[in-house]
Amino acid sequence: MTAMMKAAIFIEPGRIELADKPIPDVGPNDALIRITTTTICGTDVHILKGEYPVVKGLTIGHEPVGVIEKLGSAVQGYSEGQRVIAGAICPNFNSYAAQDGVASQDGSYLIPLGLCGCHGYKATAGWRFGNLIDGTQAEYVLVPDAQANLAPIPDGLTDEQVLMCPDIMSTGFKGAENANIRIGDTVVVFAQGPIGLCATAGARLLGATTIIAVDGNDHRLGISKKLGADVTLNFNHSDVVAEIMKLTGGRGADSAIEALGTQATFESALRVLKPGGTLSSLGVYSHDLTIPMSAFAAGLGDHTIRTALCPGGKERMRRLMNVVASSRLDLGVMVTHQFKLDNIVEAYELFAHQRDGELKVAIKPW
Repeated sequence: MTAMMKAAIFIEPGRIELADKPIPDVGPNDALIRITTTTICGTDVHILKGEYPVVKGLTIGHEPVGVIEKLGSAVQGYSEGQRVIAGAICPNFNSYAAQDGVASQDGSYLIPLGLCGCHGYKATAGWRFGNLIDGTQAEYVLVPDAQANLAPIPDGLTDEQVLMCPDIMSTGFKGAENANIRIGDTVVVFAQGPIGLCATAGARLLGATTIIAVDGNDHRLGISKKLGADVTLNFNHSDVVAEIMKLTGGRGADSAIEALGTQATFESALRVLKPGGTLSSLGVYSHDLTIPMSAFAAGLGDHTIRTALCPGGKERMRRLMNVVASSRLDLGVMVTHQFKLDNIVEAYELFAHQRDGELKVAIKPW
């Protein structure tokens, strides 16, 4: 008789439900992980709303913390029963993109969206969990290319302390890394959701000395102060572009990080840049973007615009957990709610509507 597990699956736009699915078989290069904690990401909400297409019946989620239940015969250096994480991006490092230094784009091909009931194309990249293969909002997840992707959790760290590492922390830090931050820089971070908060923390670690956090939620702005922001601006109370230009003496910011994925935040990030500044874009966009000629200096401003998909792999995860273990950064404060996997539909409803100061929702299958 086939062993079964509970999993949150995509049904149709507006519907993610809990269902029974077979526990995956383990191939030679795989590892079966018993999930102890996972979470809901903003990208999962895009999937729920039908703004990012996936196939019907796919298990959603891409932030795994758990214990190795079973190892494939070819996987070395790990043991069953070991606590591990795996990045949301799980490359095999064999592709041209990975060997060209962009492991997050491992296996990035254009595939017809007709496979998802839509039209057009999307880049698949190295994001496989909850996108191309079954994800982590389940009792178990199968990690492909486990040798490259499993990272042991250091002794003494809780699930909540490392829960941000597989995606949110990696993505936010990548946004800061892409922003070309130098010691003494002024950096503006637009949106202080989980990714924006991690970008704020990353900018501080990279040496920015004036970090301006922008959001419309005073609670989140308060947390951004704890994670490294020097100045907070609520866009409901002021013209933040004008305020930032005033704060910089009309010079503009060295870098701006966009962490929401809207036309308004993207355009504002572009408008506050100094000539030669860098816009680091982290948001997942649901609509076409327009670049205003004036904000873009008619293409003559020597601006750099960089996009990012968070890096994956065990080395990236090791480095992120080192930051947590060193006590330089505590992201446990971002886990504001906990739900059992049995209540995943309720958790989605709460997280998607942001009614109770949610930052990250921890999901506990067991």
